[in-house]
Amino acid sequence: MTVAVAYDDRFLEHDIPTHPENAGRLRAIIERLTATGQLDSLPRLAERRVTSEEILLVHEAALPAEIERIASGGGGWADSDTYVVPRSWDVALLAAGASVEAAERVHDGTYSSAFVLSRPPGHHATMRRAMGFCLLNNVAIAARVLMENHGIERIAVVDFDVHHGNGTQDIFWTDARLLYFSTHQYPYYPGSGHWSEVGSGAGEGTSVNVPLPPGCGDDQYAAAFDRLFQPMVERYRPQLIMVSAGFDAHVDDPLAMEALTSGGYAALALRVKEWADELCGGRCVFVLEGGYDYDALSECVPEVLRCLAGEAPTLSADPTEDGPDIVPLLDRLRSLHSV
Repeated sequence: MTVAVAYDDRFLEHDIPTHPENAGRLRAIIERLTATGQLDSLPRLAERRVTSEEILLVHEAALPAEIERIASGGGGWADSDTYVVPRSWDVALLAAGASVEAAERVHDGTYSSAFVLSRPPGHHATMRRAMGFCLLNNVAIAARVLMENHGIERIAVVDFDVHHGNGTQDIFWTDARLLYFSTHQYPYYPGSGHWSEVGSGAGEGTSVNVPLPPGCGDDQYAAAFDRLFQPMVERYRPQLIMVSAGFDAHVDDPLAMEALTSGGYAALALRVKEWADELCGGRCVFVLEGGYDYDALSECVPEVLRCLAGEAPTLSADPTEDGPDIVPLLDRLRSLHSV
């Protein structure tokens, strides 16, 4: 099975070194993959910029226009958390384009799976607003391109970033062609992701939120995947699985209070790979989102790539000592979503 990687040095040019979402995050990953030889052993996806037409499948025209305006004016802030430097607009086009390229090449069978090592991240960007360190919603654009240009009818998005992907949920709130599953610390930024948020209209029941209390670790995340998402994804039978791969639920991450280990992340990736193998010919695309501890990032991403390549992870999940009891939450969600 052939796993491809999307990476471009220009992803490092969107950068304010003192900001949590800085180029050092991705640099740490690339340095580890280079040192181990993993990066050179994997095929590299072709460079691609997302087009205006593809952006407008997801975002209202005012959003990309505002980002481009700020960048061309020397930089500034899209909101209080989300910076724009002069190179940010071009980097955002490349990052979103990398997700589209990965999704298309996995869909057409060129590669069995892919990991997009890009930034800025995307899952907070809504139809109308750049926010939460995110400029364009990379995963949402790629998913909508597959739907509108390639006739895909069912895509599942797994979002294990510690923050709720409000942008992805917002964009597909009424669209039954996408099953959105999110595990996230709650209450926490951006404030959305309550268990009762399920979508509406044709999309009712296709937003699945698992709002976790602080302190959840490998056991709690595994239970959410096994007891809730596995039966839902088996029922939905996606044609491709995409993952908003945020590693900020790691126990060492400075911006959150969850307790996943690097081995726990590998275990989640292995589950996604097994579902993809069973349901959609192995087709899955991981796209980097958050994660702000360099060591955790440089441990987790190589483990995910091993899982995608069909290799056993080198790190094991650890039992969560005295973790929160989330069984009542999962029981409620299983009843709500009839699984």
